[in-house]
Amino acid sequence: MAQRCVCVLALVAMLLLVFPTVSRSMGLRSGEHQRASRIPSQFSKEERVAMKEALKGAIQIPTVTFSSEKSNTTALAEFGKYIHKVFPTVVSTSFIQHEVVEEYSHLFTIQGSDPSLQPYLLMAHFDVVPAPEEGWEVPPFSGLERDGVIYGRGTLDDKNSVMALLQALELLLIRKYIPQRSFFISLGHDEESSGTGAQRISALLQSRGVQLAFIVDEGGFILDDFIPNFKKPIALIAVSEKGSMNLMLQVNMTSGHSSAPPKETSIGILAAAVSRLEQTPMPIIFGSGTLVTVLQQLVNEFPFPVNIILSNPWLFEPLISRFMERNPLTNAIIRTTTALTIFKAGVKFNVIPPVAQATVNFRIHPGQTVQEVLELTKNIVADNRVQFHVLSAFDPLPVSPSDDKALGYQLLRQTVQSVFPEVNITAP
Repeated sequence: MAQRCVCVLALVAMLLLVFPTVSRSMGLRSGEHQRASRIPSQFSKEERVAMKEALKGAIQIPTVTFSSEKSNTTALAEFGKYIHKVFPTVVSTSFIQHEVVEEYSHLFTIQGSDPSLQPYLLMAHFDVVPAPEEGWEVPPFSGLERDGVIYGRGTLDDKNSVMALLQALELLLIRKYIPQRSFFISLGHDEESSGTGAQRISALLQSRGVQLAFIVDEGGFILDDFIPNFKKPIALIAVSEKGSMNLMLQVNMTSGHSSAPPKETSIGILAAAVSRLEQTPMPIIFGSGTLVTVLQQLVNEFPFPVNIILSNPWLFEPLISRFMERNPLTNAIIRTTTALTIFKAGVKFNVIPPVAQATVNFRIHPGQTVQEVLELTKNIVADNRVQFHVLSAFDPLPVSPSDDKALGYQLLRQTVQSVFPEVNITAP
């Protein structure tokens, strides 16, 4: 994680260097790119140590979001003070405006020298999900470094991005960096509960008439095992976001005593229902989304007959799907996923509970809607005794463009290849 932290920071630094020098219609301007590239993106030994320590300090602040109604507000406030302490140049630079939104979220407006260029937005969040100490090799909020790895809640989701954004900007400002293109940095405090921080920042920018060229948020990986037996790293840039539905299943039965149990109980009925959901995955949606684009880019990397299979996905869909189902990560690309996350029932060992509840989280494929997934779920459960309550839901977002004219995507692609030269395959 320590090395990965440096790579993430280098990635963001390169993004900030390249972004201001790109025209929406003409691509890279060679002269401007040369001027911007004079600012070194390399880091001294002292800077590397400082950036690691800054991330460790951020991890040690337990900015936990428990639910939409409950969060560690003391820690959220402390984190705001922490970024002031760690990034003094960012908060004191004259062309940067820092605002606190919705009490704990943060919006940085970095004013560029060329107002004719459309601004962009970089996003991250610093709240984390709860972390019981059971199952951790080290305390989850220790920020402990062991064997080159920094441990703790938020190292991957998403304080690494928060600290990389601010750290890159801090180091570039020290190097006398002045952007041509204006941009914003949005740091949310309640993303894990789909809260209001980012919504209020969005509303604030809209009220000011801001129109963005593109938005960069968390998402995307460099994978070494995207396809079985294919060891070359592949950079995947996320161009959409799956939809989501939190669905509560509930069974109401008559309470009783364990000495004279009924034939079926609320727990048994509900357990059978969620078991059917786990045993019956959502259908594969192969032709929708960007998967076909990824496979087409891999065709020339494989010998016969694999190259023929990948170049004709319409014909070999069952075979390709069978391979992708084996890996949880690639399986999530080809279908809506089903995850049982909460099960509640019973208060005493000898009392049969009248109510049993289970919450299932669905991550909805771009080829489906919330309503379609809900109907499929009801058909799979096929038990009128099970009630369904949608706690929260949203449909998949539109797919962002990734063609040659897509400014944001092409900048990310170029930046990934600059920071990770061993990666020669980048795909949406």
